[in-house]
Amino acid sequence: MTAAPRPGVHYAWIVAAVTFVTLLVAAAIRATPGVLIVPLEEAFGWSRATIAGAVSINLVLYGLIGPFAAAVMDRVGVRRTLAAALCFLAAGVGLTVFMTRPWQLMLLWGVVVGTGSGVVALVLGATLVNRWFVARRGLVMGILTASTATGQLVFLPLLAWLVTHRGWRAAPVVMAGAALLLVPVAAALVRDFPADKRLAPYGGTEADAVRPEAGGGAARAAVAALREGLRHRQFWILGGTFFICGLSTNGLVGTHLIPACMDHGIPEVAAAGLLAAMGWFDLVGTTASGWLSDRWDSRKLLAWYYGLRGLSLFFLPTALAGTTAARWGFATFYGLDWIATVPPTVRLTADTFGRARVGMMFGWIVAAHQLGAATAAFGAGVVRTQSGDYGAAFWAAGALCLVAAALVFGIGAPAAAPDRRPAPSTPLGVEV
Repeated sequence: MTAAPRPGVHYAWIVAAVTFVTLLVAAAIRATPGVLIVPLEEAFGWSRATIAGAVSINLVLYGLIGPFAAAVMDRVGVRRTLAAALCFLAAGVGLTVFMTRPWQLMLLWGVVVGTGSGVVALVLGATLVNRWFVARRGLVMGILTASTATGQLVFLPLLAWLVTHRGWRAAPVVMAGAALLLVPVAAALVRDFPADKRLAPYGGTEADAVRPEAGGGAARAAVAALREGLRHRQFWILGGTFFICGLSTNGLVGTHLIPACMDHGIPEVAAAGLLAAMGWFDLVGTTASGWLSDRWDSRKLLAWYYGLRGLSLFFLPTALAGTTAARWGFATFYGLDWIATVPPTVRLTADTFGRARVGMMFGWIVAAHQLGAATAAFGAGVVRTQSGDYGAAFWAAGALCLVAAALVFGIGAPAAAPDRRPAPSTPLGVEV
């Protein structure tokens, strides 16, 4: 039985706010290697390919852990899983200050941080949004997705300044502290379901409440979700296009843009500022994408996003060798598109497999995203080590984005029309 109606901010928005900050910090942790590649190269004499190898391990685990994390959240609870993952992240990042060998980098930044990041990822956002929201799901997912770029906005210039003026070890210390500070906040405020607060989902009724399927272990449920997905053409297309999404964002630009700028004589702090500016523009672009995915055909949105991203990557080598205005033009254009693909992809996943299963199914699609990111992180490092230039990597990624723009039209029309249910009458909802 629910409580009597009373005006106020629906608790779904509090859960969304805490999730936003958590994803923001986790994204900043994942972006930190971008400011450490050159300093580690100089401090230990490690090749760029070696350092990129650790980043690729991180990205692979970040993706592969997601579906299992979603299953664990269904059985253990989001709050407990999230608190444990933040502690894991803090430990992995903090211990990197003591490393002196490449295998330690692979273990700590690759395995430990990659595992923690796989929990505090887009799967977390997708799971909570589909549990707590009926109205405004696309918009909220867009805002949460944008937090991954906002993490760069808030932290990367600071981290670059710390590395330049205090040494590379200062950056992981700051990020480990930020993760630890979030543990009590998440434990105190995050709730697994609206029913835990005697509420219906925002914009819905008790009949719209999502509950995970009972029975089975987390690993078994995640593997069963993968088997189901592999039987669907939409799953293959969504996974394939998201592979290209990860390749062209986190793996390539997120990992290698700063060292690519430094190859062209651009100072590290200025290069980090360029990447941070993309975070500003992505905050706008991805939030708008979430709003659009509530109203327009998500397939058409994805075709536009991938096509425009491909064109921007073709322009990137020219921008790096050109003027400051050209680089800022790239940052603006590419930033608006950075991860705008996520809200329409989540929408299509929910339309295909249902809201109750979106966490695990989207988790496997994110796994494909991170395999693409790992491929680009390592591959671009090898290209730079062997050729002395990133140009071929940027051009190849641009071409693949155009392929993804064509592939999305192979996705069938959604079984249900986009959710156009009006929001509750009060600005942020009413507790019920």
